[in-house]
Amino acid sequence: MAKTDSFLDQMINLPVSDKTEGFIIGGLLLAFGYLVSHLVTTAFVRTMSQRLTAHQLLVWRRGIFYFLLLLFSISSLHEMGFKISVLLGAAGVFTVAIGFASQTSASNLISGLFLIGEGSFVVGDTIQVGKTIGDVLSVDLLSIKLRTADNIYVRIPNEQLIKSEVLNLTRFPIRRVPINVSISYKEDIRKVRGILLELADKNVLVLDEPRPQVTVQNFGDSAISLAFNVWTRRENFLDIKDAMQESIKLAFDQHLIEMPFPQITLNTGEISPLSVNIQPTHP
Repeated sequence: MAKTDSFLDQMINLPVSDKTEGFIIGGLLLAFGYLVSHLVTTAFVRTMSQRLTAHQLLVWRRGIFYFLLLLFSISSLHEMGFKISVLLGAAGVFTVAIGFASQTSASNLISGLFLIGEGSFVVGDTIQVGKTIGDVLSVDLLSIKLRTADNIYVRIPNEQLIKSEVLNLTRFPIRRVPINVSISYKEDIRKVRGILLELADKNVLVLDEPRPQVTVQNFGDSAISLAFNVWTRRENFLDIKDAMQESIKLAFDQHLIEMPFPQITLNTGEISPLSVNIQPTHP
């Protein structure tokens, strides 16, 4: 009688009577491997948590877990009677086919390797990509995951990160807080500079070094633009920006310093011009 084994039968090494026992042993081995992989990675994280960053721990934990699980999976398939060489050959052909079919995924994968190797940002950093700002939750081979200030989960493909400008807002321990201030032409710039610097000195979150700075930016159509820069620790950035702008408004009101808004004069053809005041969204 001619032998009509299927492809699955050709991969099975054991006699039919031993197949059930092989599958049981293989299943137990696979479950045991999953448990061992989890325990080993947990122990590694606990041991190296003080020596590695959160990003490095994430990469090592996933690498160790999947490597150990792969070894146990191969042993499990061997116990079940599958020919590993046949499976590897089939996996190779399948991988090549998937690679041609999804070039975008391959590009993201290569970009992910570059991002991990470059280390421009790690888990826990706050970055800006385009108009999106968020905390880095994970750096994976295909994409990164962010959580915005609105608690929104954002996934960005790695290929987009390689091609875009990425701002790491928390890479350094201190940040400059830029505040734009407009004053009327009739105001004394030296007096205004003194008031601003005094506000900075009174705020305990403002750093002494680098020193706060007030510079004249330009002379606008209806106001003089000043740049008021203070430095603070990165975790206090939003608090300082809010507090300083509120303090500036209160101090200017107290010292009767005018913060003008744009004005446009329209000539209607009459003897006297028509003045129209346009209220800006921000003073």
